[in-house]
Amino acid sequence: MSQFGTALKTWRQKRRLSQLDLAMTANVSARHISFLETGRARPSQPMVMMLARHLDLPREIGNQMLAAAGFAPAFVRRQLSDAEMTPAREAIAWMLDRHAPYPGFALDRHWTLTALNPPAESLLGAVGLAQGDNLLAAYLGNPDLQASIVNMEEVAAHTLTRLRLESAHFGGDPVLENAMERLPAMIPESRQIDGPLPPFLPAILNVGGQKLSFFSTLAQFGSAEDIALSELRIELLFPADDATKQVLTA
Repeated sequence: MSQFGTALKTWRQKRRLSQLDLAMTANVSARHISFLETGRARPSQPMVMMLARHLDLPREIGNQMLAAAGFAPAFVRRQLSDAEMTPAREAIAWMLDRHAPYPGFALDRHWTLTALNPPAESLLGAVGLAQGDNLLAAYLGNPDLQASIVNMEEVAAHTLTRLRLESAHFGGDPVLENAMERLPAMIPESRQIDGPLPPFLPAILNVGGQKLSFFSTLAQFGSAEDIALSELRIELLFPADDATKQVLTA
């Protein structure tokens, strides 16, 4: 079995696809997928790129697959400040600025705050967080943030589920998995639920003696080929009740 074939089989299994599943999705024969995995066939560069997309591989893994097949890397990790990233940088600023007076921020793969709008700066600044700080580390080790989250147990359970999904996308991420190992200690045993669940789980924060309740949406760039940009998440917080809306819009 070739290095590429081993990697292809490993990722196909991680995505829980049979050879036939992948073949039908990629519009090739199952026999060809089998030959690629066993090394009986050598992939072209377009074939590697196509299979990487159909397997929803992170861009870094796509580079590794290309290298395993004997091709040069195709994806680059740029800085958000690079000239080529100007349209993306402006798009992030546009979304965050227009989301005010509600908080919004951008996170990288490991939950480092890469951009914040003024409401988010004010909200997170109250617990000592600013651009460049790591929100995941704060969840786990910032006593001010932990004390401010009224429903910390529920938020921790939701965060654990989110981390599992994000780590699975990358085929396992040591930073995210380390947090996943620590979060269960913050989550109580399952409890009996009385009645139907609400439409969303709010994060309830005690800020300056006021309780603010938020739910969030996540956005990402749908056609990002840059490694860093493909990993970026924009999180927009919305008021979950009228009292919070009134405080934010006052």
